[in-house]
Amino acid sequence: MNISFIGAGSMAEAIIAGLIEKNIAERKNILVTNREDQTKLADLKKKYGIKPTYQMEELMEDTDMVIFAVKPKDAAAALKKIKPYLKEDTLFVSVMAGISLSYMENRLNVQQPIARAMPNTSASVGKSATAIAFNGSVSKHQKQLATTVFSSIGVTTVIEENKLDAITALSGSGPAYIYYVVEAMERSAAEIGLDADTAKKMILQTLVGAAEMLLTSGKEAAELRRDVTSPGGTTEAGIEVLQKENVQTAFMKCVKAAMEQSKKLGGMHESKQIV
Repeated sequence: MNISFIGAGSMAEAIIAGLIEKNIAERKNILVTNREDQTKLADLKKKYGIKPTYQMEELMEDTDMVIFAVKPKDAAAALKKIKPYLKEDTLFVSVMAGISLSYMENRLNVQQPIARAMPNTSASVGKSATAIAFNGSVSKHQKQLATTVFSSIGVTTVIEENKLDAITALSGSGPAYIYYVVEAMERSAAEIGLDADTAKKMILQTLVGAAEMLLTSGKEAAELRRDVTSPGGTTEAGIEVLQKENVQTAFMKCVKAAMEQSKKLGGMHESKQIV
């Protein structure tokens, strides 16, 4: 498989690392470019043995898939730049939040096979939860290619595009919610007299163990919580405080607010025209 990356930030690097580690693409068949950061391209070449280039013809000539990993604010200009070089049968995959399939179709080619993928930052350790949506021009083979590529950095789920704002709010932003909880646990650990190293070790293993129980036990989260919560016990005392403070409701509002912001940002991009 020949894959070209437009954009060389942390998400592009995570995908490149996954492709090489899982032997999905050979190093010589991975090309990458960015707007002007030559140092970053040189670093990627040294680290992964891939090919950096600023020649658009070279980047697009034999590629099966273009992964578009620029910042959303740079989308219009970058799409305009690559349009003359993009072949009609090349799968174009965007990892930009808030940029719709129709937006890209209108600026590339209505018949262009296009996918939108929403990985999260855990891609950098091969544990992303990625959702991907396709337009009507993507073939069955191309869908398999895209799923294979993003499965190299974690778990991939194919969904309808109208669910991507919800996915962005849930798993795209989700790692930050978990980090926020860990921050609170670390602060409480300090207040009750635990040293930082011990607290961190215990908290992280607790998270890993809880995630593994959710993955393997076959039980729902509510049931697992009840299993741990003995009447009159320490867990019950803690859960009662969380319920009193409406923590679950706050988290639900958090996800909904993130979803609304995703829709808002998408609407802002849709209203902009190429100049």
